[in-house]
Parts: sequence; structure tokens; C-alpha cells
Amino acid sequence: MKFVFSEAQRRHDPRHFLSSGAPQPNPEVPERVNRLLAGARAAGLEEVAPPDYGAEAIAAIHTPEYLQFLETIFARWQRIPEASAEVVPNIHPDRRDFSYPTSAVGQAGYHMADTACPISAETWQSAYWSAQTAVHAARMVMDGERTVYGLSRPPGHHAFADLAGGFCFLNNAAIAAQELRRAYDRVAILDVDLHHGNGTQGIFYRRSDVLTVSIHADPVRFYPFFWGHASERGEGPGLGCNLNLPLPRGSGDGPFLEALDAAIRRIRSYAPGALVVALGLDAFEGDPFGGLTVSTDGFARIGERCAKLGLPTAIIQEGGYVCDALGDNLTAFLTGFGSSAA
Repeated sequence: MKFVFSEAQRRHDPRHFLSSGAPQPNPEVPERVNRLLAGARAAGLEEVAPPDYGAEAIAAIHTPEYLQFLETIFARWQRIPEASAEVVPNIHPDRRDFSYPTSAVGQAGYHMADTACPISAETWQSAYWSAQTAVHAARMVMDGERTVYGLSRPPGHHAFADLAGGFCFLNNAAIAAQELRRAYDRVAILDVDLHHGNGTQGIFYRRSDVLTVSIHADPVRFYPFFWGHASERGEGPGLGCNLNLPLPRGSGDGPFLEALDAAIRRIRSYAPGALVVALGLDAFEGDPFGGLTVSTDGFARIGERCAKLGLPTAIIQEGGYVCDALGDNLTAFLTGFGSSAA
């Protein structure tokens, strides 16, 4: 198995985010890269750098309005007297059916769902190359590789078509799935992150050509709160093509693997030509977010069961934060996947 990574992804280095109203050090730091690289290499994967495919694949998912915002907002923000060092919104609209704001402050509120995705001078380039990593992983699968791991950082599954949130700016899993659609009539996305992939769900919610399945901590009292409930099944042409499997806080290997079995049954019923695994490692029992209690061995078993679907697969990195076992958890997943895919 090969993995894709660009060194430009290290540049984004956010300082803070708000948690329950209090400023906290931002956990989505470049050190994550070091731990994940170590994990991929320990699993015996061969590293590949992505080429620059330009904006086409990204623009297939995100609006031009939003992409222009991401690329230019930091420079515009710095022209505001006494502005913060990073772009952080201080106002959010209660609806989105109005004229588009022209001010940097208004656009920040419009395009940033929360305060967990501060934008600095290096954010756009890191997010851009994180997306290029996902594109290249998908293209390698389309070119005949059975499985490719995309080490995408910043992560992406909380980003909607025109909205950043939850440490995410460009939705790498959605971009990979859309790229795979060029070769396959139907694609499934299986999200195993601690948090619901609300942006991914939102992007495909009215589509039947991409099945979205998410296993995550129950959002009734957990981020992202407003999305990820079992009743959300899709709309219009996409009705029945979204499955959420929320788990009680503190759930460990047993309940997670039971939910994974249900996810796999749904994916088999959909009969996709290819799979995207949105690989969050923050369901780990020692992750700083502490929502679920999956073990390192549990990640190996998750990898094994995903591989048994027997599909061409792009594995795209989502969450998983700095702790001693972060790299080991990635190694376990990739090794488990490889042993069952062989």
C-alpha cells in the first residue's frame, strides 16, 4: 500500500479555539503530521508526494465564493485596525437566504460555522495541499491501486460546500469521492471519526450517487450537535442514501464494531464501485476529546472489516489528536486493512 503526503500541510499552525466559551490551545497542530507519518511508515507504506492538479477537483465540491474567501480572507483581515492575529468570526447569521456580505467580518461569519477553524497566513496553502493529497489518492485508486492512504491535514469532514468548521476547511473525503465518481457510477463514504461528518453529509444529502455512512458519538450532547442523528436519511433523490449510527458516549470496541457491521451491510446493499474511508482516530480511548473508548486493537479490527468489503478504497485522514498512541492507532488500522485486503 502507498500513502500520499505533502510537506505544505505542516504550515497551518492554529493557536487557539473556543471550547465551552473558554480559549484553549488548538489541538489540530502540525505535530499530528509527525505522529501520523510515523504510523504510516511503521505499517510499511511507501510515501508519494501529490502533484498540483489545480482547482478543478476542489471546485467540484466547493463554491467559487467560498474558495475565493479562503484564499484571500487573511490578507483582508489584516487590514482591519486592531484585528486578531487569526481570522475568527464574531458574528454568525441565523439564516443564509440573504444578500452576500461585502465586509471581511461579515464574510467570516458567513463562511465559518464556529471558532474552531481560525485562518492564518498559511491556512489556505495547507488546506489546498491537503485536498491535493486526497485527489491524488483517489486518482491512484482510479489508475489501479487497490488501496491508497491520503494523509490529509487539515482534516475535512466538517467543511460544507461553502462553510468551514471543526478544524476543517476543504472537505477532502468529499473531494476524493467526487473524483472517484469519474470512474465509478456509485461511491460510498464510510466515516469512522469520533465526530459526525456533518459537512460530508450536507454536501451529498440530496444525491443518490454517493452513499454517506457515519459512526460517531451521539451528537445530542456532543459536537457537532445539530447534525448526525439517526433520523437524518437524506432528502429528495438522496433519501435513503445517508445513514448515521450514533453511539452513546464512552462506547468501546464492542458497540463500535457492531455499528460498523451495520454500516457494512448498508454499503453492500448500495453496491458501490469504490469506497472512501474517512479515517478519524479520535474515537480512541486516550484521545484528548475523550468521547469514545476504542482501543488500538479495535482500530486493527475496524481496518480488517473495512477491507473485507473488497472495494477499491481511498483512505482519507480526518481527526485523531496528539497522544502517545496516535501513530500506533494508524499503524493498527492500516495493518489490519492490509492483512484482510491481501
